Amino acid sequence: MNALDIQGLRLRLPGTARPVLDGVDLTVAPGETVALVGESGSGKTLTSRGALGLLPPGADPEGRILVDGEDVLTMDADRLRTLRTGKAAMVFQDPRAAVNPLRRIGDFLTESVTLTGVLSRADADRRAVELLDAVGLGPDLLRRYPGQLSGGMLQRVMIAAALMGDPVLLLADEPTTALDVTSQAEVIALLDGLRERFGTGLLFVTHDLGLAAAISDRVYVMYAGRIVETGPAERLFDHPRHPYTAALLASTPRLDNPSGRLTAIDGQPPDLRQELTGCPFAARCPLATDLCREQAPPARPVPGEPGHLAACHHSDLLEGSASRA
Repeated sequence: MNALDIQGLRLRLPGTARPVLDGVDLTVAPGETVALVGESGSGKTLTSRGALGLLPPGADPEGRILVDGEDVLTMDADRLRTLRTGKAAMVFQDPRAAVNPLRRIGDFLTESVTLTGVLSRADADRRAVELLDAVGLGPDLLRRYPGQLSGGMLQRVMIAAALMGDPVLLLADEPTTALDVTSQAEVIALLDGLRERFGTGLLFVTHDLGLAAAISDRVYVMYAGRIVETGPAERLFDHPRHPYTAALLASTPRLDNPSGRLTAIDGQPPDLRQELTGCPFAARCPLATDLCREQAPPARPVPGEPGHLAACHHSDLLEGSASRA
């Protein structure tokens, strides 16, 4: 059974002419790290938050979001509360925005699992000490306040908090955005080690292809609320089969080619206030034809590459492309 299995997810919001998420299919197996990448506004955060039932007001979802086999979209408030303190947890972008600056770290770590009865107070205290040790922090932090910790230390606390209920699924939404480069590397290594140690499925949401390449087993590339390409991380980055993936890779800074301007993707993502016909990337794609503008391409398997799918009418024209993040 998958830790996360999203099937045909469509999500409409008030005031939009088309779905914000349009037929998203995505899976995360136990102990697997899956990256969800794309530009800002592509729907990555909405997809990840949907796994916790954290949908915007007025959202009208269709499809299924299964966490450990249970459909989140059919859960009532009590079951959602149990889900968020047990089977699934999220590490957010800004750790300081997720904690109460007036509460001690120990209270923050133990409060949710004790109030919901997941753990007794004594067991919660022991679990907090164990997880602080797992993220490289000492038990003395339990009595400190958030303002006494650096950003990197506080993000480690957030990761420990997410693991308090022993979740089968960990959602990391741009968890390194607010950190310096050194802290970013430490958090990425920590997440990878904890995933392996605890067997937790990890969905890593990012716009940074370098991070996705470093941490993930598989990658989903999202554009305008749709999955346009998915496959094993190494294969997808070496041989992208969708023009959007290739464009993202071409615009990624590289240490071995520091001179010159970065390649930019012309145009803008489609406006949610307008209907969308055909391929959502057609207006920005150098390979686009009338077929692309008239018919939305389904996700098709890439010949000879198991698990690699691309939603492009002309994916064969990218064969042999070899960019790497």
